[in-house]
Amino acid sequence: QVQLVESGGGLVQAGGSLRLSCAHSGLPINTFTMGWFRQAPGKEREFVASVSGSSMDTYYADSVKGRFTISRDNAKNTVYLHMTSLKPEDTAVYYCTVKISGSRDSTRPYDYTNWGQGTQVTVSS
Repeated sequence: QVQLVESGGGLVQAGGSLRLSCAHSGLPINTFTMGWFRQAPGKEREFVASVSGSSMDTYYADSVKGRFTISRDNAKNTVYLHMTSLKPEDTAVYYCTVKISGSRDSTRPYDYTNWGQGTQVTVSS
């Protein structure tokens, strides 16, 4: 019903920048909150950022606040995650998701669905 495709990951040096994109198709979801999560090897899936579909309110994990910016272009059915001042600890697979439950600032993975295939971000020292 809803398809999500992440792109934009890659290998960068610490202090560098990347912009991730999430293109969605199928059922319209421009009114839904969209979120980015990440998962490093051997670690739990971690909330990164979200943006609502109406007021465009944004929420960020403390670990990325001030460095990452989430945005969306509803005309292009695309959500972005602009990452700057990247650190080695940002290395992970980044996933795009659709929020279906919980409060608008929820950081719980089970409040999101239709996970994309993920895009790998690797930050070297």
